[in-house]
This record gives sequence, C-alpha cells and structure tokens, in this order.
Amino acid sequence: MEKQTKYGGLDAFKIIAALLVVAIHTSPLTTYSPDGDFLLTRSLARVAVPFFFMVTGHFVLGGVLEGEQPVSSLWRQVKKILLLYLIAVILYIPVGIYAGHYQDLTPLSALRLLVFDGTFYHLWYFPACATGLLLVYLLSRVLRGWGLMAVTVLLYFIGLFGDSYYGLSAALPPLAAAYEAGFQVFSFTRNGLFMAPIFLLLGARLGRKPSSVPAAVNGIGLVLSLILLSAEAFALRHFDLQRHDSMYLLLPVVMVFLYRLLLDWKIQVPVACRTLSTWVYILHPAMIVVIRGFAGAVGLTALLVENSLIHYLAVCALAFLAAGVVTWFLSRRHPPQPSRSRAWIEVDRAALAHNVTALQALLPPGRQLMPALKANAYGHGALPVARELARLGVTAFCVACLEEGVQLRKGGLKGEILILGYTHPDQFPLLRRYKLTQTIVDFPYAAQLNQFGKTLPVHLAVDTGMHRLGEPSHHLEQICQIFAMKHLDIRGIYTHLCTADGTTPQDRAYVQRQVQAFSQLLEELKNRGLPLPKVHLQASHGLLNYPHLPGNYARVGIALYGLLSSYGDLTAVEADLRPVLSLHARVSTVKPLSPGSAAGYGLAFVAQRPTQVAVVTIGYGDGLPRSLSGGQVLIHGQRAPIIGRICMDQTLVDVTDLPAVQAGDQVTLIGTAGGETITAYDLARQGDTITNEILSRLGPRLERIVI
Repeated sequence: MEKQTKYGGLDAFKIIAALLVVAIHTSPLTTYSPDGDFLLTRSLARVAVPFFFMVTGHFVLGGVLEGEQPVSSLWRQVKKILLLYLIAVILYIPVGIYAGHYQDLTPLSALRLLVFDGTFYHLWYFPACATGLLLVYLLSRVLRGWGLMAVTVLLYFIGLFGDSYYGLSAALPPLAAAYEAGFQVFSFTRNGLFMAPIFLLLGARLGRKPSSVPAAVNGIGLVLSLILLSAEAFALRHFDLQRHDSMYLLLPVVMVFLYRLLLDWKIQVPVACRTLSTWVYILHPAMIVVIRGFAGAVGLTALLVENSLIHYLAVCALAFLAAGVVTWFLSRRHPPQPSRSRAWIEVDRAALAHNVTALQALLPPGRQLMPALKANAYGHGALPVARELARLGVTAFCVACLEEGVQLRKGGLKGEILILGYTHPDQFPLLRRYKLTQTIVDFPYAAQLNQFGKTLPVHLAVDTGMHRLGEPSHHLEQICQIFAMKHLDIRGIYTHLCTADGTTPQDRAYVQRQVQAFSQLLEELKNRGLPLPKVHLQASHGLLNYPHLPGNYARVGIALYGLLSSYGDLTAVEADLRPVLSLHARVSTVKPLSPGSAAGYGLAFVAQRPTQVAVVTIGYGDGLPRSLSGGQVLIHGQRAPIIGRICMDQTLVDVTDLPAVQAGDQVTLIGTAGGETITAYDLARQGDTITNEILSRLGPRLERIVI
C-alpha cells in the first residue's frame, strides 16, 4: 500500500477527526465526568468538521480561486460530494425510519432536511460542503483577497449568533424574529451558508501559501487558542446562551494554527486512510443503532450502552471495521495505487490544467483546443492525460494512428478523436466500430475510404507546402470531387504550417504563403457552394506565433505539456506554460570503486579517486538516450554526474560527493529536487535533439502517475 508524506499530517488527522466525530455523537466520558465530556465533545472535538471543510477547500477550491484549475473541476467535485450524499441518504432511509426521524414529514420539512439539515443528523455536512463551495466560488467572481475573506467572516458571525451565541440574539426582538424566520428554512445555522464558507476559504488559502511561521509558534498558538475556546464554551454554557454548540468565536483561530501544524507534519500514512475516515464518518451512526440493538437483544445494555466509554469504543471498533470493508471493496474496484518502485513518470494535474487555461486564453471566443495525444501523449501517458483533459472540458483530440485512437476509446474517452495519419483499408471497419475520425491523406486514399461503402467521418488534409500528407491545395477539382464522395462525412479540413516555429524572415514568409494558399482554397470551395467544415491549421508553435489565424481548432502538442521544442524558441506571444512531466527512478545499490578501477560497458569509466557509484534503475530501454552519458541526475536535491555508458535498464552515477546515498533513494532525471532542476530542454540540448523526441521516446514500462 502506498505511503504518502507530503500531506501525511492531513491524512493522519482525518482518522483523528473521524474519532472525534464519533465522540460527539456518543459522549464517551459522561459516565465518569460530565464536565470532562463537555470539554472533549463540545469544545475540543469541534475542530473535526471545520478540518474536513478546510481539506476540501484546500484541494477542491484553492486551484480554482488561483486560476490554476478550470471551474469545471469544481463542478465535478461538487457532483462527487452530492453523489456520496445521495448514497448516504439511501443508506440511512431504513435507519431513519427505524429511529422515527421521518415522522410527520411535510414537503417543506423534507426539502429542509435534504438541502440544509441532512436526512440523518450527521449528513448535514455533505449539502453544507457543496453549498459552501458554490457560495465561495460565486463570491469570488466579484470579490478578491481580504474582501472575500471579510464576507465569509461576516457570514460566520451571523451564524454564530444563531448557534452558540443565540441567547444574545433571542434577547433582542428584531434579531430573534429574523433568526426565527431563518429557522423556518433551516434548523441550524451550522450549514453551508454560514459555517462552511470561512473554513473552505481558510483551507484554500493556507493550502496554497506555505506558512513562514515556525512550527513552535503555531504549536503555542494552538494550545493557547484551544484553552481560550474551551473557556468560551464553558462560559456560554454557564450563561445558557447556546442554541447549538458547533460554532465558536475562537474556532477559526484554532483551525488556522492546527492546519498549519498539520501541513508541516511529515508522516507516512497509507492513502487508504482518506477513504477510511470518510466511511467512518458516514457509517458510525448506523453502528450506534446496531450496537444498541445487539446490546438489548443479548442483555448487555448496561455494559455496551450505559457505560459511555465502552459504548464509544464499541462504536469506533465496529465503524472502523465496516469502513475497512467498504474501503477494501472500493480498492478492489480501482486500479492499484502506483508503486514508484523502479522508474516512473509523474504527470502534474495542476500544471496540465494551467496550460489548458493559458492556451485556451490565446484563442478567440468559439475556438477550441484539439490536444495531440500521439506518441503516448508525448510520453506523458495518453489515457491518463486524455481523462484529465476530458475533465477540463476538452472534447476533441488527435492521435497519429488507429491503434492510439482505439486505446483511448477502450479507456472510455468520449468526443471526437481524429487520426492524423494513414489507416490501412483492412482496418476501415475499426474506424466505424470505435467511432474514430480519419484523415484523408490524398485523393486516391479518399477514393478508398469512399469505396468502403459505409459512411465515415473524415477530415481532409491539405498540402500547402510541407509536402508530407494532404492533397495539394492547387488541386481544386480533386478536392471538390472528394467533397462530392457519397460515403465521406467531411467534418474538418486542415493543413500544417511547417516553419511556424521559425523566426527568420524566410520562415515567416513561408508561413504566410501556406496560409494564403489554404485561405484561397477555402474561398474557392465557398464560391462553389460547398459547405465548409471545421478548419484548423495551427499546432503549438502556430498558436504561439500566429494566434490571430482563423480556424475552429488548434492542434496543440508540445506546448500543452509546458514546453517548446527547443529552449531558445521565440514566440510572438508570452504564454505562462508549466512543465507537466517529471521523470524519476531509484538507486538499486551503491558500489565502491578504488582509484584505477573501471565500470560499465567497455569499462568506459575509470575512477580517478575513491568513488561511490550508485546504480540507478533506468536505461535506454526506458527511453533514456545513450547520448546522455555524461549528463546529470538529482539525488537528495543535489546534482550527480552520469558516468560510463547508459545501459538498457541501468545507469551509473557518481555519488561520491553526496551524503549517505543508499538503495531505495529517489533519483530525478527530469524535474525539481531540492533547489535544483533538470529540464527536458537540458536533455534535448545534450542529445542534440528537441524536447518532443526526448519525451515521446519515454517507454511504456515507465509507470505513469497523475499527481
């Protein structure tokens, strides 16, 4: 099972928070000390639900508010929350009927339960979370920074005086009337309108900006704020001001200190804890009912129910057991967690989303990206990248060959998939079976497609000067004949600008000649009364150097993945692109070499001093070019030279000057470690090639992991 450390503190506290929620609903210390139980369940444990809100704000809302993720990602998460809520609602209908929760329901009260209160007492969190996310996003459209925070604070204060401070509101008739009117719509102010927004926004803000405050200061702040919150809770109880006790004045302060500490807490925790804590939260009230029923049936009510601590422990044990079964079942339905055991690629979901947004912003309204997923999405992994792009709202894709399109369809990808290359006539039936769009590479090929006898969606490639694929643009009659072919559903027409990445006057002049030839063809087709299909002529460099060109699609490739072909490429527009891929491997062993000893094929490396050689688990069989012999890798955040010749499966690295390198250590070949970075540009420059080749040659046995 994969361990994770970056957010290990958050994952560990999810389990603690789940235990605290069970405590709130079972009052484990009442048998021994009512005041102690009040301190635990009505004061300290009140951090649990705000913590869950903050985690959601951190990972769901933060990227959207910062513009790093599209709004569509927020809608998808809201749908997931509501789907989980629906499952829980269905699960608790029998329990609610057994417990008598649904007696005397009216349509209005049923709506209140569903939208605000939750159909069972703990399920209010799910509609509150969804409502809070949507509310904060809508507020963010008109407010920024402290203005947005101020509104969520105001909403929290309004909720505060309908909750723990309700006694003060009730003493003022106008306020009391206002709150009573609100309570006709919702039963409590601890809902998605008043409580959730501030914690969702705090999570989004704290998660995006690491704290510069020392951990010791956050620790002291947490202890002091918890003491003050507990004093606040006891004072409110003493003066009998509470209508409910979920919201305290000091609670947001406590949560700031707590969340900062959890972000700094580096601990290895199984990622399954995330699912486990969710299902403990959902299932524990049902376990309370089960234990009470079982205790009554076997005559153990005094032990399992009336003893509050044993009752709490029994509910926790049964809830964790049930949640464990659900977690195991769900894990069986999903692919195994990535192992990162040998060599792997990490695909940065946030960087990909950022690049989609940045490139889409260059297009005029109504135009779309048609990402190129050929060559395994330039080595990034076609299927995982395609799924991420689909989640971002992309609906058209292009690939090099039939096999790549079939792979995407089998992986569940919807939308148009255009094959840019040649498909043999024997495989034409597969075009229909998998609903793929084929490129017409020239006039004879169009005739073959038409002779297949069944209608096929196609795009017509036009050769305007690259002299690769496409019917020459001056062959007007042949192109018109293609449009007249009965079984060809021509949905697009395109060309390729072969010097769009160049900056010389000759390069630019050639682009203009190609554009002019293509435009003249379109005009001629229009004059002949032929309906023009969708048009596209820009790839990555075409979009970045000639964003004004007309068309319906831009076939972005290398730019989508945060790079240009070469480090020195100049573009007409500045696009803030971020590399999506990083490449990693492991140290398998470390061997000492004495001066004069040699290593590797051909004994190409000879030690000039006592040397420590790390054997790294990646080679040219994984796509690491042999020409990179003499390059560098990153270990422990420091550069280390590659020595000798790169092997098919292994690479030797001199780690003499690095501290305590050992088997299992992570090695970065592309990406950032510590303060050092090695880019695909660096590898391309050393290999005398372009980034496109470096990335697309990365082999299939490299595990692709979306992070």
